[in-house]
Order: sequence, then structure tokens, then C-alpha cells
Amino acid sequence: MSQQGERRTGRDDDWWGQLYDDAAQDTGPTPAPDTLDDRFASAADTVKRSPLEHKGPPPEPAPDTTSTPPPTLPTPPTTSGPSAPPDPGLNSSAAPGAAALPSPRRPAGARSAPLRPAPWEPPRGPSGPVTFGAGVPDEASGASGGVTPEAVPGHVGDGPPTYEAEPTALPAADPDDLGELVADTVLDGARYGTATLRAASVRGDSARYRGEPRRDSLLTARFGVGEDALVLVAMATGARATPGAHRAAAEACAWIGRAVGRSHQRLAEDIRAARRGDLKSGLHRLTDRSLGKLRARATDLGLAPHEYAASLRCLLLPADPQCRTRVFFGVGAGGLFRLRDGAWQDIEPRVADATGDAVVGFGSPPARTPEGDHLTMDLGITTPPSPYEPAPEPPRDPFRFRASVARPGDTLLLCSGGLAEPLRGEPALAEHLTDRWLKGPAPGLAAFLADIQVRVKGYADDRTAAAVWEA
Repeated sequence: MSQQGERRTGRDDDWWGQLYDDAAQDTGPTPAPDTLDDRFASAADTVKRSPLEHKGPPPEPAPDTTSTPPPTLPTPPTTSGPSAPPDPGLNSSAAPGAAALPSPRRPAGARSAPLRPAPWEPPRGPSGPVTFGAGVPDEASGASGGVTPEAVPGHVGDGPPTYEAEPTALPAADPDDLGELVADTVLDGARYGTATLRAASVRGDSARYRGEPRRDSLLTARFGVGEDALVLVAMATGARATPGAHRAAAEACAWIGRAVGRSHQRLAEDIRAARRGDLKSGLHRLTDRSLGKLRARATDLGLAPHEYAASLRCLLLPADPQCRTRVFFGVGAGGLFRLRDGAWQDIEPRVADATGDAVVGFGSPPARTPEGDHLTMDLGITTPPSPYEPAPEPPRDPFRFRASVARPGDTLLLCSGGLAEPLRGEPALAEHLTDRWLKGPAPGLAAFLADIQVRVKGYADDRTAAAVWEA
């Protein structure tokens, strides 16, 4: 019987006995006998070979997949003379100023070296270890090439903020009402026509530390299809230190979204036709109706109007590539900025402008067209603007509106007060965003999120922002 409990039969048992029988003499040239592992490796190598393998050149050994995985990029060649120009394949789209990693070249007909098992060391180039990811398109920054994406500072200004940079405590949850939970961060984006949109809403440092929900709400929605589609970005901020502030903000976004969505075809037509007077009047009515529902909801909950209220700021973007008109409207605190020719412009409509005619930006078409203004009547909204008039005290914030035509290369930024205040109060934050956004394409979602949450000491509120890059 063999050591495995089988009957020995012929030559098959001979190699087994020779391998495991200590009496067998070692045939190697060294005085020390082979170990058991040495004999097994030799026998296994003999069994695997076939007669045909000895007639030609030895086969190329297969990679060892049981050891530590090899690096994703091969080791660049090392030369003693001047460095060779980079390979135009992998690094052809490298971002300006990025360190290019030349692709290794192999002589014609040469075989690739087998991948070696551990011990593994980082591959080294002429000047040191190779950083993985070099020359690979960076999804976060929207660029390609470069050894690593440009680092985003944790904060700007004269010192670090008081709170920690990452979330600390989660808001309390009701097991019977889990739908009320609000995520710490919301991120979205799209590209229509000549515009690339990035939008994000982030819980502020203070709320993260105290375990409070994000009071800001963000809605991005597309109504319609093709070039007739209309993109809406709505953001709202619930009243500070009031119960249910996050619910009020979410309801404000939802109601304005329904109102705009039901009228999106006529709104898109009037944006293309530059009917600014009617746009301002019609959107004013839609906003009043939506916020009127919010005040009615406060009454149902037994709350004062100011205890269940929210600011509301919106942006309309036509999907038609021939239309560069961008329409802002809303009520309450926040900011509207434009990065043009390397400088930020605060284009938030003033209160005086909000009660007068529409604010018209550079390059805007004439205020009226031969067809006239028809938007207000087409919307089918009755007078007075809201069924809940007269408005309860305290008086409401004025309605703000701006319609302008974007230039190629512009970046339009709409944001809540949590980002508008540090942008106005800390020049270093504006400089940071200028450096990040002035050149190159629109950033990816992750890079945009990293940019808008660069912290500033003394500003710890939620931040919600939507930026539009013009091709």
C-alpha cells in the first residue's frame, strides 16, 4: 500500500518512494541532501513536461498569480544619456505642467520579462520611485496625465477652523420615519448644449459636529427631451434653529420643481424668445405660489410662518445649444457670481433691482420681440400671485431675478449663504476657486465637491452650490 492508502502498481509508485524515502541518496553535487520541498519541485517539474517540450525552445514561464499583485504600470526604462521624449500614446493628453511618465518601449521580437513574485518593491524610474496613476486620466479633475491630481487645501485664510474636517455625529433617527433622514452630502452633474453643470450640497461643520441634519436642500431636474428640454437647479435653506428646517427646505424645492416642470415648455420657449418681462412676472408668481404653500404648511403644523420657512434660489438652463440665456430667480440670502476674464463678479441682483425691471447682462437680446410677451398669460396662474395673500408678517424677502447671456469661457456660480458669505468675506477662497476653475474643462464631480468645501475659519454653515461652465 502507498502512503495514501492505495496499492502500489508499477512505475507510478517508484517516483513516490524515491521522493519521500529518506534512504534515497541525493544525486546533487552539494554535500547537503535535498529537502523534501526540493524533491517535490523537481518531480512536479518532470511530470508537467511533455516530450514535445524538449524539441523546441523552453516555454516562457507563466506569471505567478499567488504572490503580491504586481504594479499596474510597468517600470519605465532607465537610460544613461538624455531622457527620451515621452511616448505619445498614454500621455498624449497630459495636462499642462503635469509630470509625464514615458511609456516603456520593447524591441521588436523581444519577449516581455515574466512578472516576479514577492519580495516586491516599487518600480523606480531615472529620478526615483514611480507614482501609480501617472499618465492615467484623472476622473476627479477632468484632466489627464500628471503624476497626481493637484492637491486641494483643507482650508484657506489665517488659520484652521474650529471644527473637524470630516463628519463626527449622525443626526438622530426615528425608526418609524426613516424617510426623513438627510444625507450628509449630495452631488450631481450633467452637460447640455454648451453648458456643463456641477451641483453639490454639503452639511456644515457645525451641523456635523452637533449631529444635526443638513438644512440645505438641492434639487436638479430635467423637464422635456432633446433641445426643448429645460434644466432646473433649485436650492433652499431652512430657517436656523427651528425644528423641521430641513423638511421646509425640501418642500420648497419640491413645490417649485413641480411648478416649473408643469410649465417647462412655455418657459423654454420664452427663454429662447428673450421675453424677459414675462419671464420675471411668471417666475415671480410661481415662486410666490410655492412659498405660499410653505406658509400654509406652517399653519397646519401649528407653527409661526417664520418657524417653517426657507430661502429659495433657482437657475434655469435651456438644453438648446443655440441658446446661452441663463435665468436666475429666487427669494432669500445667497449669492450669484460669475468668473469672467480671470475675475469674480458679484452679480447678485440688488434689492432695488428686484423691484424694478429685469436685470439684463452682457450680450442679452432685446427686451421684447416682434411676437410680444405671452408667458404670464400662458402659465394660467390667477391673480393675486398666491392664494395665501395677504402675506403674513414678517414681510417676505424681495423676489430677485436676473437673465443674461453667457460668454464662452464663463463660469456661473449660484450658491446658498453658507458659501456666498465666505466668498465675499475671505479673498483667499475666491482666489482658490479662480485657480481651480479658470483654465481647462469643468472639473469632475469629486473635484468640484472638494473645491466648494474648502473651509474658512468662522464659516461653518451648510454649503450648496451649482456651477455652470460655458464651452
